[in-house]
Amino acid sequence: MKLRTAINPVCFALLAAAVAGAQTIQVGKDNRSIAITASDSATVDADIATVEIGFIAYGADKDAAYAEGSRVSNGIIKALSDAGIKKDAIESANQSIAALQQYERTSAPAGMMFRVTQGWSVKAAAAEAARVLDIAVKAGANNSGQINWEVKDANALEAQAAGKALARARSIAERMAEGLQIKLGALIYASNQASGSGVRPLLMLKQEAAPAPIPDPVIPLAISPRKVERSATVYAVFAIE
Repeated sequence: MKLRTAINPVCFALLAAAVAGAQTIQVGKDNRSIAITASDSATVDADIATVEIGFIAYGADKDAAYAEGSRVSNGIIKALSDAGIKKDAIESANQSIAALQQYERTSAPAGMMFRVTQGWSVKAAAAEAARVLDIAVKAGANNSGQINWEVKDANALEAQAAGKALARARSIAERMAEGLQIKLGALIYASNQASGSGVRPLLMLKQEAAPAPIPDPVIPLAISPRKVERSATVYAVFAIE
């Protein structure tokens, strides 16, 4: 938190930062003020999750790899669709078919020369993240697990952070005015710089070979929505009465 004042024995003066690169606050002997810069943040539980799912499949040649990749790819999408995941909630992220480099062949299944990879981003309610991941993994998504957490109304969260920062600025200004034995007046100017604070995603669950079939029943991983935070810094100018 930073604190700035503009006070001298003759008058109180203020030189404000530019507003939108152009506007400035005029200064003069009648512009008696206290200027404060303060920061604060607001945090809520995420209500949207974007689950990253994908797979790696191998083949002895290009055609075999492509056939195996097609089988796994369509199986994953069918499993998600059968579970009620809407088509418009699924977005392709990447897909490729490539020959394995010499150094890669040592970690691939014996005799495999080509690899197919594909990935998707699946958007769902935060409470559904574990279920989406579970469905995809059981259908063959062996390169999955990262989850990005979001909120539906980011603007409201940013406004909440800015409101808290402004309240903090006023509190500081009031304490300063009290110490100077003067009376704090109305807010005459404020600017806001909001910033997002990303949440750390879950690590990818990556396997180089297709996993053995998972016997049922296997319950989903225990996943809880993360907190989403937005911070704001305000520059506030208060009049002195």
